[in-house]
Amino acid sequence: MQRTSNTGPAAVHAPDATLEVAVAAGGLRSPRVVMIGAGQLARMTHQAAISLALDFTVVAASADDAAVRAGAPWRRADPNAYAELEAAVAGADVVTFDHERIPPEHLQQLAAGGYNLQPKPAAKLFAQDKAHQRSELARLGFPVPEFAVVADATSASAFARRHGWPLVAKPPRGGYDGRGVFVVADETELERLLGEHGTLLLEPRLDLVAELAVLTARSTSGEAVVYPVVETVQVDGMCREIIVPARVSDAQRAEAQQLALAISEAIGATGVVALELFCTRAGLLVNELALRPHNSGHYSIEGCVTSQFEQHLRAVVGWPLGSTELVAPAVATVNVVGPPDGSDPRAALPHALATVRDVHVHLYGKDPRPGRKLGHVTVLAANPDEALARARRAAAVLEGRAQ
Repeated sequence: MQRTSNTGPAAVHAPDATLEVAVAAGGLRSPRVVMIGAGQLARMTHQAAISLALDFTVVAASADDAAVRAGAPWRRADPNAYAELEAAVAGADVVTFDHERIPPEHLQQLAAGGYNLQPKPAAKLFAQDKAHQRSELARLGFPVPEFAVVADATSASAFARRHGWPLVAKPPRGGYDGRGVFVVADETELERLLGEHGTLLLEPRLDLVAELAVLTARSTSGEAVVYPVVETVQVDGMCREIIVPARVSDAQRAEAQQLALAISEAIGATGVVALELFCTRAGLLVNELALRPHNSGHYSIEGCVTSQFEQHLRAVVGWPLGSTELVAPAVATVNVVGPPDGSDPRAALPHALATVRDVHVHLYGKDPRPGRKLGHVTVLAANPDEALARARRAAAVLEGRAQ
């Protein structure tokens, strides 16, 4: 595990103090952590919070959200309605997030009102606005693909002439799990997207060797750790498989880890940061950032000494960070996606547990829908091929693709 501290002259942002909250009677109470969002990431963070005895609450849109279904204490709010959002986080020692879909101006207003947001709004904006992320990372000297932020057909056509078709287009805000990423074949399609979204981030369609991801965690105390580099496999823009360690060279894995640590420090991030990377024949390029627990880190629940969910909580309250070491030579995670017939993977769970030995199954309690991410499975093994084969088998049984 690589561990760093930002307490020296190179620190970009001054760390916040560790939270040690005393009650009036003289005893200690746990920090009150409020997470905006109540999906599966909040659900798994809630599980980690129980072990740490943290006072943990989620901000949910409805009682049907995954974390609420699992029993997490919750407050109802629409993140787009500032008054509701502020009421929902009242009394929090720390406010953190399981998604990006909160207006940045609301976060700035909360911070101005004295709320302790982790990460801070300026750092969170790197995950909320792809155009800002790409422009600022380029300015800071990090390797990014060629890109242009365009708002008119003339500028878009000029970029296409330089790089050729097809192009990849992304609206700067919104989009997740492949939503909001478009492969554009011609000017007609490009003009249609400009009409719908107004502004687009354009990049060439790259010839990839692999797609990689690496998590860091950076504490409010300035301590930072980095996780093993993982290989991700995308299907229809959604991450479907995670292989650990990534099947690239030792030098590439070390470069990815150093890049992740450097970016986390440069943007003043706190909590878990997921860095998605394109591995090309010319080197590594930054794809996107997420400042929260991330699908690419689900393997860490069983696969690492400290899961990304526990690590995120430790980081945002300023507690010492845990080891990121793998507990097996190889780990694979495969997402469970709603089958085309709309059937529920929960019906096949006993059979999956009987069919694949030592598989760890996580179902999120969501109503089944074709193409919806409903859970994941993780397998630890002696090598990546064995782990992946067993995880694929378990997912196929849950999705009704195998007996």
